[in-house]
Amino acid sequence: MASLEDDDVADDQLATLLVFPPEVQQAIDQVLPSNDPLDRPDFNPVEYINTLFPTEQSLANIDEVVNRIRLKIRRLDDDIRGVVRGQTNVSQDGQAALEEAQKAIQQLFERIKDIKDKAEKSEEMVKEITRDIKQLDHAKRHLTSSITTLNHLHMLVGGVDSLHSLIRRRQYGEVANLLQGVVNVMEHFHKYMSIPQISQLADQVKQIQTEVGQQILADFEEAFSAHGGKGLGPSNTAQLAEACLVVNVLDPKVKRDLMKWFVKLQLQEYAALFHEGQDVAWLDKIDRRYAWLKRALVEFEEKFGNMFPAEWAVSERITVEFCHITRKELSRIMTNRKAEIEVKLLLFAIQRTTNFEQLLVKRFTGITFEEEGQGQNLTNPFVEPQQLESTNPFEVEDENSQAAPAKPKQSPFIGIISQCFEPHLHVYILSQDKNLAELIERFVQDFKEHGVPHVEGEDGGAVLPSCADLFVFYKKCMVQCSQLSAGAPMVDLAGVFRKYLRDYASRLLIGNLPKVSKGSTAHESMPKDMQFYRMLSQSVTTSGGGLTISSLLKEGNQELSKFSPEEQRLVCSILCTAEYCLDTSQQLEDKLKEKVEPSLSEQIDLSQEMDLFHTVISNCIQLLVQDLEGACEPSLATMARVNWQAVETVGDSSNYVTAITMHIKTAVPLIRDNLASTRKYFTQFCTKFANSFVPKFVTYLYKCKPISTVGAEQLLLDTHSLKTVLLDLPSIGSQVNRKPPTSYTKIVVKGMTKAEMILKVVMSPHDPPAGFVDNYIKLLADSDTGNFQKVLDMKGLKRSEQSTMLELFRTRLPAPPSGEAQASNMTPSPEQDSSRIRKLEKLIKKRL
Repeated sequence: MASLEDDDVADDQLATLLVFPPEVQQAIDQVLPSNDPLDRPDFNPVEYINTLFPTEQSLANIDEVVNRIRLKIRRLDDDIRGVVRGQTNVSQDGQAALEEAQKAIQQLFERIKDIKDKAEKSEEMVKEITRDIKQLDHAKRHLTSSITTLNHLHMLVGGVDSLHSLIRRRQYGEVANLLQGVVNVMEHFHKYMSIPQISQLADQVKQIQTEVGQQILADFEEAFSAHGGKGLGPSNTAQLAEACLVVNVLDPKVKRDLMKWFVKLQLQEYAALFHEGQDVAWLDKIDRRYAWLKRALVEFEEKFGNMFPAEWAVSERITVEFCHITRKELSRIMTNRKAEIEVKLLLFAIQRTTNFEQLLVKRFTGITFEEEGQGQNLTNPFVEPQQLESTNPFEVEDENSQAAPAKPKQSPFIGIISQCFEPHLHVYILSQDKNLAELIERFVQDFKEHGVPHVEGEDGGAVLPSCADLFVFYKKCMVQCSQLSAGAPMVDLAGVFRKYLRDYASRLLIGNLPKVSKGSTAHESMPKDMQFYRMLSQSVTTSGGGLTISSLLKEGNQELSKFSPEEQRLVCSILCTAEYCLDTSQQLEDKLKEKVEPSLSEQIDLSQEMDLFHTVISNCIQLLVQDLEGACEPSLATMARVNWQAVETVGDSSNYVTAITMHIKTAVPLIRDNLASTRKYFTQFCTKFANSFVPKFVTYLYKCKPISTVGAEQLLLDTHSLKTVLLDLPSIGSQVNRKPPTSYTKIVVKGMTKAEMILKVVMSPHDPPAGFVDNYIKLLADSDTGNFQKVLDMKGLKRSEQSTMLELFRTRLPAPPSGEAQASNMTPSPEQDSSRIRKLEKLIKKRL
């Protein structure tokens, strides 16, 4: 026993020794890859033995397998002994190789040290050779710099002396060239300013620049005052032209002072002629201001155009100052006389001003704004008015903007004067408010006179032309206002747009929807209905029914309320118009946000108006649904009044099914054709009608009581017929057979299947009661006691029988279906019931 225990311990120790860490095992797998199951770290002896002997018959080869394994063990032992013996020799060889490597490293180290010593000696030798060459190079460089500096100093001294002489003789042409040279030479002496003599020369150069600048300004004033600014002699013109060249070399302040004085001199006459107290200063004569500038610029070019350098852009400077003065004067005058401003006068002044600004954009480059840093405050967010289209003006503009390249930088002349009109644009806004009120009133009158336009062969409902006219007017106002201001007036205009979008929606759309009167019949649809009922009275008989054809006609005449085809087209037209307004309002909001200043874009919001158009669309769809549902409801009431217990045979579809089908075939194609351009809303109409009609049909189905088995079969046939008609409703009467939407199909199938299940429950026998209750729960899965009570009433059971059924129904409800036994309790149904249902289903398929 002890030896066996020792063997077990040894085996356990061997097993623990053979388990390697994961990284070691991975390295072994990479060096010695093997597919043998014995080499796997997770080797399972039981699985391996099961692999060798999968069946009992394979145990016959056990001796052969054992011999094969023993042979493999002997080979492994031989390999291990060979490896162990080889490792002994390798250890001795490795020691010898290590000693040889150490000797080689020592020799290499000695050679490297020897090379380093020789390199240091070579470097010292090179330094000795090049020391003298470096000294000579430094000496040459200093000598060259000294000679250059001495020459510059000679030029500077001589230039300063020459400048004094030339300035006294006013020889500005030579002064310009010499002064530029002196300034350039002076830049070489910035690092020598600590030397007193160099500092004195620099002060003299600055003093010369100051004196010559003052002298040139005095020469200009003297020359123009002597001739009254009307003209100069040839000698004066040439001398002043050379003086301008000197000004280019001087401090930029000299040029600014000279231009400020000269521009003021040129605009003295304008300030006097168009003073606030003059008649020509008012807005009605604003053209004269711009005409004066045109004449002044022509006169300036003829007299003094060659005197000033072209890069000075003196004409542009005169124009810019003219614009500043005009803007200030117009602001002051309009503030003092704001009571006299009328919208026509204001628009006239704005139009003339913007035209003048466009002329300046073409004439000048705006370089003076960049030079003086004035262009930053004169940006213009406006755009040129685009060609208006009659369909959707904002959509067309969007397409153009997408295809257009990036906008160039806006000219600073746009808005330079016209911005003064912005504080007074409330007059324009009030005028547009009045114009829009008159426009809406005209739309209302036109609709009363002409109604909905009907174009032969038109695809889809007609959109009221007034909505397109409204948005075209909106675009004209928006473009016009954007040329005037991109600030608060644009926000005020957006408020006016919102006001009349609501007004249009309430007066033109909601106000013209047909009114639903429960006790009246649409005049145009009545002859068709009467013809239908007459045809029905001649061809339909009720087997044992309790409702006569005369009562049906009476009911149709008194209670049926249905839109005429024109009223249906009107509702569809209003729906299409509301959709157009909804889409275009979104584009209008986007365009307004583009044109208004970015800081004010959040104040542009037409979401409430778009919600209003959404409401109009929903109301139109609901009206169409109520109209069709109201037309079908008398037929459902007829179904509830039939004596279904007296029905003896199952025939074709009942009269009420034919009536409902005719109503659907009459109304739906007309609605679909008029909503062809808005297919999604026709789909909504179908879905809402199904959601409303199917539950109502189930409600009326509960009112059919009592029902015999044959009567239930007839109702089941009718329900299946109605289900087929409803599934085909989206494409009924259409040449193109489209598959109805999946969501719509689910609504119809779910609701009508419930009606079919109710009838199948009614058809099933109530004895035994447990089977009937279980069948109800299985087919309907309805835990509502009230609905179960209605089914019992449909079967015509007595109150005592109903009480038993209800108690049994309540006891069966809490137990959830679990296990095969309970499922079997819910499934049993009498063979007679199942056979009758199968026969009825075959009859339905045959009829349809």
